[in-house]
Amino acid sequence: MKALDDVLAAHGVGVRPLYQVIDLLRTGPHELADLVRLAAAPRRSVEDVLAAMADDLERSAAGVRIAPSALAAYAKYTLPRQPDPLDDAVAAHRELLAKLTAWIAAVPAPLAALDHVQATPETVLRRALWLNARYDLRRSRLLFLGDHDLTSLAVRALCPEADLSVVDLDERVLSYLDETGDRTITTAHTDLRVGLPPALTGHADLVFSDPPYTPEGMGLFAARAVQALREPSEGRILLAYGYSPRHPALGAQVQRSLATLGLTFEAILPDFNRYFGAQAIGSAADLYVCQPTAKAKKSRAGKGKPAIYTHGPQSVESAGTKPALLSALHEIAAAGGLALETRPVGWSTSGPEGDAVAMDLSADPGPWLLRTLLGTNARRLALLVPNNHPDLSDAVSQAALSGLIGPKYRLRFLRSTPDNRHAVVVADLADNPDEVLSRAHARLANVSLSVPPGLADLRLVDVPRHRLPELLGS
Repeated sequence: MKALDDVLAAHGVGVRPLYQVIDLLRTGPHELADLVRLAAAPRRSVEDVLAAMADDLERSAAGVRIAPSALAAYAKYTLPRQPDPLDDAVAAHRELLAKLTAWIAAVPAPLAALDHVQATPETVLRRALWLNARYDLRRSRLLFLGDHDLTSLAVRALCPEADLSVVDLDERVLSYLDETGDRTITTAHTDLRVGLPPALTGHADLVFSDPPYTPEGMGLFAARAVQALREPSEGRILLAYGYSPRHPALGAQVQRSLATLGLTFEAILPDFNRYFGAQAIGSAADLYVCQPTAKAKKSRAGKGKPAIYTHGPQSVESAGTKPALLSALHEIAAAGGLALETRPVGWSTSGPEGDAVAMDLSADPGPWLLRTLLGTNARRLALLVPNNHPDLSDAVSQAALSGLIGPKYRLRFLRSTPDNRHAVVVADLADNPDEVLSRAHARLANVSLSVPPGLADLRLVDVPRHRLPELLGS
């Protein structure tokens, strides 16, 4: 028992989750991932407990448990637990929990490159119950910055009168929300690094987000949340954030970045959110309830840094594009003697039309290519993208993109160019480009005579991809 006692002592006052691990091992077999998630203990800490108890554990296909012969020896390792009223509230909404479970099971798969980790159905319902109990959602505008977890659907079910909006980088999530929520939730596309849609700037009373847990990601999403509030000092920003208690310096870094934005912590609810995954942080995250101060009005961010994630080409540790690739891109763009200019990734504002424009989209998570074609006006665009980009993956995908953008640009797809990991999309301006496509930064109600419901206040660059065909008649 000394090895176990040493592990418990090393965790100081934060040891309670490890006692819960021992309780779980007492009650029956559990897989490692379940021990982490149910106890909200970091994976390494759970592994330390299992190593200390190794001689008394029984392993099977169902998981690991304390051997029956050793149970008595662990009777002293227990702490009293106080019931959580929200757990009872979740249990009382059995039918809604079943619906959420089915919706979440069918949601598009998480994308590691966007730091997606799926929240449990119980967590999604807890969020909605807490929001509905804390705020008058019938008279509040609630904006979700990203909603792969489908918290907006849970809130809609609990409070049908709520005014709900979702912005997301993942086109699949926006399509799923429109389909599952019967378009009762306003959806708009954005990459928060590029900017917040004007229709949703200064719009909300409450903003909810589960951002990337890097300091850069948390800071950017929080800054956009401030921008989204109608009156910052009267609104509230709710952020999920988790870090391992083994590395408190990471938590301190994020909290400093939020405080620098002028946010005060009205409450931090520990382990409020539980996930399938994120075992390094105990498959759990706190809920930060933030009130902006007057200072926050002066901290509204411009364009965000591209590296905000922990995985993939947009991670904070990713390397830049090789100069040789960019040189080849520039040659393609300027072919025929066109005057060349290079621009950073972006489509939020309209720039000069230009002659030939080259852009490096090699870190494109999927949506950048279409948004750049919509939001840039030039005689020619040359865009460097991953060779496995979803819009280039096969003839059907290429035809779909060409069909959407054809009235504005004629597209050529140069696969495996300049190397076998990249491709170049060349877009040459059509002879009589479509007016709606060419005025992608104007409010749609001011451009088109026939605008589908829910889109009038958006710009073309903000419209979810699955709704573009009904708008463009393609």
